[in-house]
Amino acid sequence: MESALTARDRVGVQDFVLLENHTSEAAFMENLRKRFKENLIYTYIGSVLVSVNPYKDLEIYTKNHMERYRGVNFYEVSPHIYAVSDNSYRSMRTERKDQCILISGESGAGKTEASKKILQYYAVTCPASDQVETVKDRLLQSNPVLEAFGNAKTLRNDNSSRFGKYMDIQFDFKGAPVGGHILNYLLEKSRVVHQNHGERNFHIFYQLIEGAEEDLLRRLGLERNPQQYQYLVKGNCPKVSSINDRSDWKVVRKALSVVGFNEDEELLNIIASVLHLGNIQYGGEDSGNAYITTDTQIKYLARLLGVDGLVLKEALTHKKIIAKGEELKSPLNLEQAASARDALSKAVYGRTFTWLVNKINVSLAYRYCLIGNASVIGLLDIYGFEVFQHNSFEQFCINYCNEKLQQLFIELTLKSEQDEYEAEGITWEPVQYFNNKIICDLVEEKFKGIISILDEECLRPGDASDITFLEKLENTVGGHAHLTTHKLADGKTRKVMGREEFRLLHYAGEVNYNVNGFLDKNNDLLFRNLKEVMCMSDNKILTQCFDRAELKDNKRPETAATQFKTSLAKLMEILMSKEPSYVRCIKPNDAKQAGRFDEVLIRHQVKYLGLMENLRVRRAGFAYRRHYETFLQRYKSLCPETWPSWQGKLADGVSTLVKHLGYKPEEYKLGRSKIFIRFPKTLFATEDALETRKHSLALSRSLPVFLSVSLSACLSLRFIKGFIYRHNERCPENEYFLDYVRYSFLMKLRRNLPKTVLDKSWPTPPTALIEASEQLRKLYMQNMVWSYCKRINPEWKHQLEQKMVASEIFKNKKDNYPQSVPKLFVGTRLNGEEINPKVLQSLGSEKMKYAVPVTKYDRKGYKARPRQLLLTSNSAVIVEEAKLKQRIDYAALKGISVSSLSDGVFVLHVPTEDKKQKGDVVLQSDHIIETLTKVAICADKVNSININQGSITFTMGQGKEGIIDFTSGSELLVAKAKNGHLSVTAPRLNSR
Repeated sequence: MESALTARDRVGVQDFVLLENHTSEAAFMENLRKRFKENLIYTYIGSVLVSVNPYKDLEIYTKNHMERYRGVNFYEVSPHIYAVSDNSYRSMRTERKDQCILISGESGAGKTEASKKILQYYAVTCPASDQVETVKDRLLQSNPVLEAFGNAKTLRNDNSSRFGKYMDIQFDFKGAPVGGHILNYLLEKSRVVHQNHGERNFHIFYQLIEGAEEDLLRRLGLERNPQQYQYLVKGNCPKVSSINDRSDWKVVRKALSVVGFNEDEELLNIIASVLHLGNIQYGGEDSGNAYITTDTQIKYLARLLGVDGLVLKEALTHKKIIAKGEELKSPLNLEQAASARDALSKAVYGRTFTWLVNKINVSLAYRYCLIGNASVIGLLDIYGFEVFQHNSFEQFCINYCNEKLQQLFIELTLKSEQDEYEAEGITWEPVQYFNNKIICDLVEEKFKGIISILDEECLRPGDASDITFLEKLENTVGGHAHLTTHKLADGKTRKVMGREEFRLLHYAGEVNYNVNGFLDKNNDLLFRNLKEVMCMSDNKILTQCFDRAELKDNKRPETAATQFKTSLAKLMEILMSKEPSYVRCIKPNDAKQAGRFDEVLIRHQVKYLGLMENLRVRRAGFAYRRHYETFLQRYKSLCPETWPSWQGKLADGVSTLVKHLGYKPEEYKLGRSKIFIRFPKTLFATEDALETRKHSLALSRSLPVFLSVSLSACLSLRFIKGFIYRHNERCPENEYFLDYVRYSFLMKLRRNLPKTVLDKSWPTPPTALIEASEQLRKLYMQNMVWSYCKRINPEWKHQLEQKMVASEIFKNKKDNYPQSVPKLFVGTRLNGEEINPKVLQSLGSEKMKYAVPVTKYDRKGYKARPRQLLLTSNSAVIVEEAKLKQRIDYAALKGISVSSLSDGVFVLHVPTEDKKQKGDVVLQSDHIIETLTKVAICADKVNSININQGSITFTMGQGKEGIIDFTSGSELLVAKAKNGHLSVTAPRLNSR
């Protein structure tokens, strides 16, 4: 363990508890930065593991690494997720107490990967049998299934978990994993019908469309084009270059079979039906009543869901009202009908996900003995604290969950410290900490907590709305120190709060929540007659998801918030019954870029993960504590009386040792089985003394061995003498040593030569060979580059030429350029099938060089329109379905403007005197670097691309000018501003 402390100047300390200035956030951040720079992504705070996502593969997860941590004392090896895994496993086995590992952090911090690493560790290191191997496979394969149905691409993470997951892994008396059970929390069902710009729906929809066989798609009535489905294009990025939906589909199908799914045909029917539901269109009669205009979708839905088409059609356009015991049908207007359709889609998907989890649980169930006889390690992978520009009901629930977890974290950490001090007979020194019970009570207290107030508004008759809920909140808890609203706030706060927002002061900071949609999301709106239709289905899965017993019970179902509150209470009860370990995951930057350490972002996470609070609790008394045996074994060589072995009581040996080292009484305490050291400097001095002692011990042990054989003795003496005179000019005393050092370096160099031109590693040469080493390095790299260039094929050469043009245009100028560098430019973003034949016919003999889907912002109100941009040998063509909307000859193209931020908006400038042109064209591409590089090459306009700071002015036609304003923000937004300009907000990815 502590041997790494000798490198602390370079890599910091591997336990934050050993920071000299443990109350300084700056010292905390510097230690984290040092270790991250050296690829040391794990650091302890006592028994808590802090993990920083490296955004690259590190060779620290091999089977050899697993064996290194297997059965080893927690502090004997460097911090690692395997150390936490093994420590929990050994504690479960030796103490016979159930364990749990709580993994927390924001989206993109690496929580899901951490839980996978833990499962893989148990799968490799635990005892095995044929039956156990089956369980191991199912435990591991449950991950891709849950990720497909519960994860999605967000602005922060390409594989973001949109649900909370708690998994119990059950072990038999031999310590073999024999079963498991999963609880899921708060699936983000709203994502089914709506996604923010730059985000996608759940992975499974895209995997099905991109990867399914043609026969399967035909049976499901689907096309291999996600653009055709309304629920898949709300975020305007159905295809993502970093995600291979086709290969992921194969992984999911295999995982489903391993986990034991036999009903995947009916499951896929339901998934396809959600897409068809999203494509249902409505028309409105003169009376305002809605009617369905897409009968084809109804036919597909009737077949896939196993329901009567006419009954479904009526259910989607009418609602049932029970008045005086009589059931009446009332028509829906357009808005109500659309809401009913979306509500059904969310309910079907949400209940199917729950059914899916239950099916996985059945496959993982431990069938061979009572569950109480199995030992358990729980694994909690839960969403982290969320603060966005716009926060709604989902963020409220997620942050409430984190508030409860923080309360549990502090309570259990304090209790653990107090218990250890009490067990060791050491006086506990109370530590002040922020008790966030006051915030938890504000949210969950009966009758007057926020959830109770929200439920009351949802359930009461009359004109309840999101605004009446906000007013009720102000009247009931308006005086609370941790809550304010626009109405209750002071003048300064009102400027940054909307009238429809309330602000909570969480333990992690202030968050504004917009109440719009709170009541609908809490009610989880779903009409009774829609439930009846689903219950009549002959799809087995669907009938299990929609239970007829629900219809017999006239009680209104629990609201979403109350269900979540109840589930959370059960989770807290489960966690309290187990011995906890903590993994705190940190995202180092928003760009998912290896090696980049964004201090502002990380400091924010350190705050809301409560790490400084945890460190203060852990350092309330003593920085370091170890069992006597461990301490004595490590440092016994520093005292003549304890070296080479101590024969008496361990406590007496430690006491003798620390007195010899000169420890002062205020620096340490001796407990019943452990030594407690108050200050890190005391431990560091001991560690430095040990390093010095190791060198002398090594020398004294090796010399007799060398002298045992005369030849060896002679060589050894010459070697030692040479070492002593190594800094002198070459002489008879050191020539043997210097020659040996040179030979050793050259042999080491031969074994460790770089394998690729990108590998910059090179062994450090001895002083005498520095110049020669540098010449060798240059010659070797020149030869590597020459060999590499000889092997380049024409396609790769073309790729490099494009990348060079992109570098010339955008390097150090456009914020998202670094993210484009590792991604290959493709020949085209649209294949021939995606471009209308009439368009291809209109192009005639013009050869198309590149095509890409774009969004065009029109000149009247900046409404976003889906378009295609085609580049031919002579011109840039903008296409709407089968129409050529605008052709811009390259010779007439005056220039191209783009912002310096990470957005994809750009302007093609055309001559104002050209009557064929309607004005400059404002477009947006998801592949902005690639698109503009292609335009620059095709049009020979490499020097005509202007990268602007702040705003772009363009011609709208008829002598009018428009302005696009660019600003930095937390997420990408493109909209018309109040001043009439087009406003583009883009997240900051790279600091220049």
